[in-house]
Amino acid sequence: MKPLAKRMLPLTFEEFFGQEHIVGKGTLLRRMIESDTLTSLILFGPPGSGKTSLAHLIANLTNAIIERLNAVTSGVGDIRKIVERSKKFAKLEKKATILFVDEIHRWSKVQQDALLPDVEDGNIILIGVTVYNPFFSIIPGLVSRSHIFELKPLSLSDIEHICRNALKDRERGLGNLNVVTDKEPILHICRLADGDARKALNALEIGVLSTTPNEQNEIVFDMKVAEESIQKKGLYYTADEHYDTISAFIKSMRGSDIDASIYWLAKMIHAGEDPRFIARRIVICAAEDVGNADPNALLIANAALNIVESIGMPEAKIPLAEATIYVASAPKSNACYEAISKALEDMEKTPTQQIPPSIQEGGYKGAEKLGRGKDYKYPHLAPNGWVDQNYLLERKVYYTPTSRGFEKTIRERIKNVKKKR
Repeated sequence: MKPLAKRMLPLTFEEFFGQEHIVGKGTLLRRMIESDTLTSLILFGPPGSGKTSLAHLIANLTNAIIERLNAVTSGVGDIRKIVERSKKFAKLEKKATILFVDEIHRWSKVQQDALLPDVEDGNIILIGVTVYNPFFSIIPGLVSRSHIFELKPLSLSDIEHICRNALKDRERGLGNLNVVTDKEPILHICRLADGDARKALNALEIGVLSTTPNEQNEIVFDMKVAEESIQKKGLYYTADEHYDTISAFIKSMRGSDIDASIYWLAKMIHAGEDPRFIARRIVICAAEDVGNADPNALLIANAALNIVESIGMPEAKIPLAEATIYVASAPKSNACYEAISKALEDMEKTPTQQIPPSIQEGGYKGAEKLGRGKDYKYPHLAPNGWVDQNYLLERKVYYTPTSRGFEKTIRERIKNVKKKR
């Protein structure tokens, strides 16, 4: 028997839950499906969000010929055979051919290139399904010739509706098994499914089928069965999620939201992210976004990096959290980042300044004859430790400290030096 998730694939829009932003009434994709005027599509999103369900729905509602391939087990030869068949169908039966490609990201560039001419000529209508962002995983030629639709993780309500339907359905679901349950066990598996309807249905099926009926011939799906059926929340964490999550983490620290920063840190730890990568990003944030507003932030972030490298996980989660909280709560300034960026821009775009002779190295034999170090004023000999001296032939201002945190003190120091000139 096919798995419950496979049996419950929707046949109509009424059986399809979620993704209102792309299949709600009046949306482009819904109009294309209902009018049977599909063009090539790429559907991407997390596992269990409805990509396969949507493909199955299209297959059920279209008059086109349906061909299916899995990118893991197919190659260019399979593509060629389907294209040849599609041309015959178009000529003899006046029907278009829709090619569903599951896990399309697994095809090599050569395999994807093989589709291009026939997609462009309309010999096949491609519907590619992937969990990865197509702008990173699919060749630009296919992306530009396809409509891209992103599916989001399903809501708790959507998954609950799907599970309830499976319990009621007598033909494809579990409706003939006299399952007795209440709201909390169903909600439990829906929560831990974390937006993945397939995982929730798999848990529901294994819980029901593995439970012995009681004397009343009832299968009691209670909280104990639910907890055993789905023991740990799955986490969708592709390469795309890797970049998005670290971006959210850094921006939360930059925005001084401690709780959001800790949440994204926890997500990365739970997903098995390399703790050294996390620690390095905290160091960068401390330098770029805190800077001299609190110089201790960089010291604490670097200490966390050293601890992560020396003791590892799971203990390293504590110094990672400590550094995250410190950096997030610290006053913010990107003045140091701006200073070096402006100076490097000058290096690229303006003539390089010569080093003033007075501050050139004058400690070697013959330096005096070349004028190296001549007239250099040693600041420590001055009563206040400062002398008026040119360190650039053309004065520049790169660093402009803010009035936040320790930079307020630095700002006053710079102001006092300028008064002496």
